[in-house]
Amino acid sequence: MREGNAVTWRNRAGFQSGEFKGFKLLAEIEDVRALQDDYNSNLNGKIAYPVVADPEVTEVNRLQLTWTPTAYTTITVGRQRIALDDQRFIGTVGWRQDEQTFDAARIDTAFGKLKLTYAYINQVNRILAEARDWDSNSHVLNATYSVSEALKLQAFDYALEFDNAAASSTNTYGVRATGSLWASMFKLAYAAQYAEQKDYANNPADFKLAQYSADVSATYDIFTAKLNYEVLEGNGTQGFITPLGMVHAFQGWSDVFSANGGNKTHVNGIKDMNFSLIAATHTKVPWLMNPTFTVIYRDLETERTGQALGTEWDALATAGLTKNLSLMLKYADFERANTAAPASRTKLWVGLEYKL
Repeated sequence: MREGNAVTWRNRAGFQSGEFKGFKLLAEIEDVRALQDDYNSNLNGKIAYPVVADPEVTEVNRLQLTWTPTAYTTITVGRQRIALDDQRFIGTVGWRQDEQTFDAARIDTAFGKLKLTYAYINQVNRILAEARDWDSNSHVLNATYSVSEALKLQAFDYALEFDNAAASSTNTYGVRATGSLWASMFKLAYAAQYAEQKDYANNPADFKLAQYSADVSATYDIFTAKLNYEVLEGNGTQGFITPLGMVHAFQGWSDVFSANGGNKTHVNGIKDMNFSLIAATHTKVPWLMNPTFTVIYRDLETERTGQALGTEWDALATAGLTKNLSLMLKYADFERANTAAPASRTKLWVGLEYKL
């Protein structure tokens, strides 16, 4: 396979109205151009190159009407972003140039410490332009009860049905607990999650799989250290999937386990043990404002057979160059453990973002 190089340019322009009797209108268009296209976008037919899933596209990214009838309830109808929790299951895939949005009706409401979110999704506007969008008949329910800063309890059920992507039709339900507390000069935080997934609606497969994860972190001044362990089960023919999630953020930035449908999975499941260090500085010198540095190390193996898959180093540096302009440098290096694993690969990104 040839070495791939992609230089892409994304523009977004939008308008948001003022509030009138609780109503607000938002409209946003998005355009992505390839300035250098020595890569496989999944749509341009250049299969001799590695995949960089950023095709050229011009589309309406968001077009939504929001109504806030009370201080505790918001209703949003139209093309919108939906990002829940850590975006493991429902997210915008904001890493890609063509953002994932949803044609949906959503209600967010609160009763004291209890917060509820429900959304009906009619269409998923995916990251590969309109040709790869999914017709949907999906229901999303998320409930959060905040006991204290040290304990937040959540339950969720995501019943996803896609007319033109039956293999991704799944029902995923589970529980999650998060919290943080101070121990002297250290801020400690944790998260634990368990979910089960089964085939749903028009999915021709028959399976029931689990996902579970736990992480702990400690922050001192500008430094954060975090240990995370996640398991995605597999049965030998089917792995646990997250068709609407922010898959790039999990199991390594090299995306070696990316599969059809935008999932990141393995038929024998994946065990991911990773450790990260973050330094979020507060320096404000010309052309270098608030630089942040992240390093992650991952050890990956299959869940069902315990076979080593490989290791990965990820690194990220971001900084503001001016009030409106920011810089990103990102690196991923996956080293496979054996010939049964995906091929070793190295990726490097340089990004500039300008916001008015």
